[in-house]
Amino acid sequence: MQAVFSSFFSRPHRVGLRAVALCAALMASGVHAQMVDLDHITQLAKQRAAQPYSAADGRLPPALAALNYDQVRDIRWRPDRALWRAEQLPFEAMFFHLGLYQREPVLINEVSPQGTRHIPYRTADFDYGKNKVQPQSWGDLGFAGFRLHHHLNSPAYKDELVVFQGASYFRALGAGQQYGLSARGLAIDTVGGKGEEFPRFTEFWLVRPQPGDTQATVYALMDSPRATGAYRFDIQPGAQTVTTVRARIFVRGGSAGPIKTLGIAPLTSMFLSGENQPRKDDFRPEVHDSDGLMVATGEGEWLWRPLQNPRQVLVTSFATTNPKGFGLMQRDRQWSSYEDVEARYERRPSAWVRPLHPWGPGRVELVQLPTPDETHDNVVAYWVPQQLPAPGTPLEVSYELAWQGDEQQRPPSAWATQSRKGVGYTQQSAEALRTQVQYVVDFTGPALHDLKADAPVKAVVTSDANGRVLESGVYRNPATGQWRMTLRMERLRKDQPIELRAFLQHLQHAVSETWTHVILPE
Repeated sequence: MQAVFSSFFSRPHRVGLRAVALCAALMASGVHAQMVDLDHITQLAKQRAAQPYSAADGRLPPALAALNYDQVRDIRWRPDRALWRAEQLPFEAMFFHLGLYQREPVLINEVSPQGTRHIPYRTADFDYGKNKVQPQSWGDLGFAGFRLHHHLNSPAYKDELVVFQGASYFRALGAGQQYGLSARGLAIDTVGGKGEEFPRFTEFWLVRPQPGDTQATVYALMDSPRATGAYRFDIQPGAQTVTTVRARIFVRGGSAGPIKTLGIAPLTSMFLSGENQPRKDDFRPEVHDSDGLMVATGEGEWLWRPLQNPRQVLVTSFATTNPKGFGLMQRDRQWSSYEDVEARYERRPSAWVRPLHPWGPGRVELVQLPTPDETHDNVVAYWVPQQLPAPGTPLEVSYELAWQGDEQQRPPSAWATQSRKGVGYTQQSAEALRTQVQYVVDFTGPALHDLKADAPVKAVVTSDANGRVLESGVYRNPATGQWRMTLRMERLRKDQPIELRAFLQHLQHAVSETWTHVILPE
C-alpha cells in the first residue's frame, strides 16, 4: 500500500482516488498488486530456511480420504474451465484433485499485469464422476498439482505439454512424444544418508501468457526439512521441448542433520529389461523409459553407461569439473525393439541437462535399483556439487532441460547403438563359460561413416582389478554399415562387480564415445 499512498499525496487528488479505488478492488477480488519474480520467491525461500521446518497437513476430508485409486482417477478437471481458455491464449492450465497418494495441498496463483491472485479450489471446476461425495463442504482444499496445455502437435487441439505433480516432480513432452521419465527440482540423500528426503513444491505462480507467446513461465517455492528453494521454469514447446530452470537453493541448519548427497537436476526413470539384459518370460524384447546415461565431462570426454536392472542397489558416479551435460537417454527409438502397442516405449523422451554456467567440481551420480516390473521407477541420475553452501547462502543453479525425441543430443564422433551380452556358438569349456563374459557393442556416427572396411580401427579396453581382458576386436558390419566391437572378459571373483571402459580408436585418435559398463556380481 505504500506506493499507492505516495501517489495519492504527490499527484492530483483525482488520480490518487483512482489508485485507491483500484487497489481496494484488487484486494477484494483476491488480486495483490505485488508482481512476482525470482527475487521475490528467493526471499520467501530464504525466510523459510531460517525457520524450523513445518510439515504440511495431509489430512483430507473423510469422504475424500476413503476413495480408492480408480475413484480418485474418476475426479477430473472440466476442460471448459481451463485457465486462460476463454481468452484463447496460447497456453491453458488445468488442475489435479487431491486424494489417495496426493494428500498434501499446493497453493497455486496466477500472475498477470494486474498483479497476483490466488486460484481457489472450487467444486464446480471438477467432474466427480460416479463418486457419491458432497465436496461443497470441503472448503478451499488446494490442489495436487497442475498441467499446461499447448498446440504442440496440431493447431486444432491443445496437447498436454508439462505436468507438475507430487513432491518436486515434473515432466514434459516434445512433439510426437509420450510421457516417460520425470525430472525433479531437487534430490536429497537418495543414497548416502539415513533415508531419502523428497523436497516438495508447496506453492506455484503461473504467469499469464500474452497472445502470441511461445513460452510459458512458472515460479515455484520448494520446502523440505533440510532445504528450501526458489525456482523459475521457462517452458519452450517444440520438436524438443526445452525447460530452462533457474534455481536458488538454501540449506537449512538445525536438528534435521547434515545433507550427505545433494542432487541437482535429478532425473528419474525406469529400466526393466533391454538387449543387454533380456527377460526370458516377456514377449517384448525391451522394456524401459531410458536405456543409458550419457555424460559430457568438463574435460571433453563423452561417456555412455547402459542401464541395468540389478539384483541389489547399484551406485556409480563420474567425477568431473564443469560438466557440459548429462542425461538419461532413450536412444533406441524403433518400435520393433519394444513391440508394446500400449506403452509405446519408442516414443518416450530422452532428457538432456545442459548447464548454463560453470558448475564447478563434483560428480554425476547414477543410482539403479532392482525392480520386478515396469510400474516402478528404479533409475535416478543427478549432479552432486563437491561443496554444499553454508546455511543462508544460496546455491544458484541454472540449466536447460531438453525433452528430446528422434533428434537428440549425440557425441560429435560416434556412439553406441546397442550393447548385447552373451555368446554364439562356442566350443569353450563349461568352466570358461562360467567365468567369462562376452559383449557385442555396435557404434555409428560421423567419425566412422567414411572409414573403409579395412581401416585400422581397434578397441581400447580397460578393466578394474576384478577383470581381465581376454580378447577384443572391431570390424565393420556389412549388413548395417556400423562398426561392431566384441570383447571377452574373465571375471576373477563372481561375487564382485567389474568396471569396464572401451572406445574405438583409429590412427591413435579416439573416434567414439567411451562405453563404460558394470558387469554385475552373481
